[in-house]
Amino acid sequence: MGQLAPTNRFSKRGSAGRCLSLLKSGFSFVLLLCLALASQAQSGRRKSEQKRTPSPIDTTQAPISGSKSTPAKTPSESSKSTADSKAGVEVDPNDVVKISSNLVPVPASVFDVQGKAVTDLKLEDFELKVDGQIKPISDLNRSEAPVRMAMLFDNSGSLLASRELEKQAAKRFFSHVLRPIDQAAIYSVSTESYIAQTLTSDVRRLEQTIDSFGRPEGGTALFDAIVQASIYLKPYGGRKVIVIVSDGSDTISSLDFETTMKRVLREDCEVYVVQTGLYENANIHDLAAKKRMEAITDMTGGALHIPRDPGDLETAFIEIAADLAQQYVLSYYAVDERRDGEYHTISLSVKTRKDQRVRSRRGFYAPKG
Repeated sequence: MGQLAPTNRFSKRGSAGRCLSLLKSGFSFVLLLCLALASQAQSGRRKSEQKRTPSPIDTTQAPISGSKSTPAKTPSESSKSTADSKAGVEVDPNDVVKISSNLVPVPASVFDVQGKAVTDLKLEDFELKVDGQIKPISDLNRSEAPVRMAMLFDNSGSLLASRELEKQAAKRFFSHVLRPIDQAAIYSVSTESYIAQTLTSDVRRLEQTIDSFGRPEGGTALFDAIVQASIYLKPYGGRKVIVIVSDGSDTISSLDFETTMKRVLREDCEVYVVQTGLYENANIHDLAAKKRMEAITDMTGGALHIPRDPGDLETAFIEIAADLAQQYVLSYYAVDERRDGEYHTISLSVKTRKDQRVRSRRGFYAPKG
């Protein structure tokens, strides 16, 4: 028994040592395994973070006031955007402005010797001269282009006679001229001119706006209203038309007629006038007003209508509607004018047929850059 005790004691100590050695080995293995896993995970996070790194944003350009700033596009994104634009998916509005800034639209009405509209002409039938030099016409459309119209309705104190007939004729005009692709707005012209109805294709809303006008009173800020309307129509494509229903007299505008004419020409607006208030004696009227209305319609390619009787109001509006429906719309790219901001004359004629009368704008202001 006495000899066995040391043997058992040493056995226990050896067993304990082996256990401790195994524990240390296991702990080292687990530690190495954890370190390896942690290193792999960290490497994976670095790769993932590199993939998610956003493209650089150009902070040198401040965002436009009132709009949300957007990151700059990478070259690949820019190429994709360009391709999409060509495919008709998306077009940058800024590009539209740059491309169309040199485009001069030339709406034209053509009549034969009997005064009937000529509607079967082609691009090669026309000849366009700018400052006396023949220029190429890039495109010709019929009246498919949408119309953006502003009617300026005189609500000043100078117009009292036949007031209701004028309102009724103006209301019916919209039903004659507006197609689903067209839109019209209405301005009230008085001491302070204002837009009474923004652009809409809803004929009923336009009629209700005309109905809402009360008894005429105050002065006539006609020139101011014309400029307001041309600025309002400026951003829109298609044909931009201003229809003035007034006696043509201006008594209170802050702008003069020359400034008004320049602005209308710069914004490519076509002006039609129904000169009212001359029914009792058409020979006794404001001669200066008549001359101004003749000038603004002639220079922009529109027309002046002077009803001799309230019953002629309907005819005047129908003729304007027919004119817009039968127009040609030619396009000229003002490349040679080099964005000089100057006025350039236009002469449009039919070179393949005799005795064809063409009514179109007489000139344009080149873009200023």
